[in-house]
Parts: sequence; C-alpha cells; structure tokens
Amino acid sequence: MVKKGAIEEIFSKAKFADESKSYKIFYRNFEKTVETTLPEFLIQSDNLQTIPISRIKKIKKNNTVLFEKKIARGE
Repeated sequence: MVKKGAIEEIFSKAKFADESKSYKIFYRNFEKTVETTLPEFLIQSDNLQTIPISRIKKIKKNNTVLFEKKIARGE
C-alpha cells in the first residue's frame, strides 16, 4: 500500500515552496511507466481525480529520488 501522506507532503512542498517543474513524476499507465513534470501530472490527472495516487511509482527532484514505491511480488 502506498503511503499517501509522504506523496501528499512532497506535492505540497513542491507546489508551495519549490520550483514544481523540477519534480518528475513516474506513474503506471496500463503496462508502461509515464514520466512527466509535477504541474503536467496535476493537469493530466485532474488534480489526482483520474490518475490515483496509488499509481505513482517514483518522484524525483532533479536527480534525487524523493519517493519510490516498493515492488510487491507478482507486480
């Protein structure tokens, strides 16, 4: 299960304190992983309404991984 609090905290900091375009979001879209910036992800997901937070696999700021979903067996 994804820790929603950690992702929400990253999003909040990115939107209000940092340069949000420097954040890259990697999320699962069917069988492939899509990479986009945080502002673009929020537009595409209709502010997390059409792409749930549970599909986020990784969040990076510049070259630093801030969040990475642990892969469960069979996934």
